[in-house]
Amino acid sequence: MSYFKKYGIFYVLVCAVALLSAALLSRLGSAIAVSSAQTPAPVIVIDAGHGGEDGGALSVSGVRESGINLEISLRLNDLLRFLGADTRMIRTEDVSVYTEGDTIAAKKVSDIRNRVAFVQNTPNAVLISIHQNHFAEEKYRGAQVFYATGSEALAEALQSSLIAQVDPANHRACKPARDVYLMEHVSCPAALVECGFLSNYAEEQLLRDPSYQKKLAAAIAGSLLTYLEDTNEI
Repeated sequence: MSYFKKYGIFYVLVCAVALLSAALLSRLGSAIAVSSAQTPAPVIVIDAGHGGEDGGALSVSGVRESGINLEISLRLNDLLRFLGADTRMIRTEDVSVYTEGDTIAAKKVSDIRNRVAFVQNTPNAVLISIHQNHFAEEKYRGAQVFYATGSEALAEALQSSLIAQVDPANHRACKPARDVYLMEHVSCPAALVECGFLSNYAEEQLLRDPSYQKKLAAAIAGSLLTYLEDTNEI
């Protein structure tokens, strides 16, 4: 059962109204309709980082990053589809997407290559990869967006929205995604969203909270669709 079916449309409507004015929703609907008749609309690929045997970072409460990534990604997917966007999810369950390999290391290599192939084989893709941050010191907090080459404007839109709509006290700026295999090997617009620090107890509690996850999904969805419209992608 999808999160859309499980939780109904109530939170989607609340998020949409909070982040997108009625005029903008109307403009988005019109833009998507016109786009379908003129040029192919973008397909938003949502990558829930890690999964399965690769749980990612471990939070201060012992929760794996992969599960939180998936929760936020599912909420983001439901909201984007409600707003009329075409989406694809690389994973919808707590699984790794490897297809070969006998060791954890080999499976991780297969997994990340399959994620790249999924994106590259999706026409008109725009990639949003969802992750959580972690650091040795607990004091660090705040969402931060990292971007692939040529995707700085997309990342700036996402970062600004995450600050304005979710955490005004966050002063982080988006940065290029250096040494991130997925970001370096896709040719479409792409951004990786580190939604917060699992090493910070207070923020980890928020990141596990369904209401906070909805706020993150709404901030990402609203800024992404606005960016795509402003750049004439929809």
